Amino acid sequence: MENAKDFKPISRKLNIILAEDDDDDRLLFQEAIDELPVSVKLTTFSNGDELMEWLRKKTRLPDALFLDLNMPRKNGFAALGEIKRNTKLQDLPVIIFSTATNNEMIKQVFKDAAHYYIRKPANFWDLKVLMYKSLKIIADKDLDLPGKESFMLTTD
Repeated sequence: MENAKDFKPISRKLNIILAEDDDDDRLLFQEAIDELPVSVKLTTFSNGDELMEWLRKKTRLPDALFLDLNMPRKNGFAALGEIKRNTKLQDLPVIIFSTATNNEMIKQVFKDAAHYYIRKPANFWDLKVLMYKSLKIIADKDLDLPGKESFMLTTD
């Protein structure tokens, strides 16, 4: 995707959650979505405890969860494990959204049944491209667990 014209409208309204402890990252995430041709109801949490408490009360799961790995109180690894072990929550598509570059960490969340992995990009355009790609996947309900070769979402 080279310019804004490449972002085709996504007609389905999406209900997504972001669990991210960094205020600036939450703001950039929201701004990237706001600049895309899609309608999104975004609910945010700053730690895994708040996220899990909220999820346990829901009768209808959101379309997807974007999950940071490095959060206080309950990190993303613990939250992902809890989600995937809970029969009520295990079908929630989880997209890891993290700065972590450690291959062992990435292998672990793949093994723990995260759907995709997004490494937080250094620039806003790349963030918009990655958000569009992931929202398109969610809207198209193309959320079968990918193989290792498709697990990392990139701007390419």
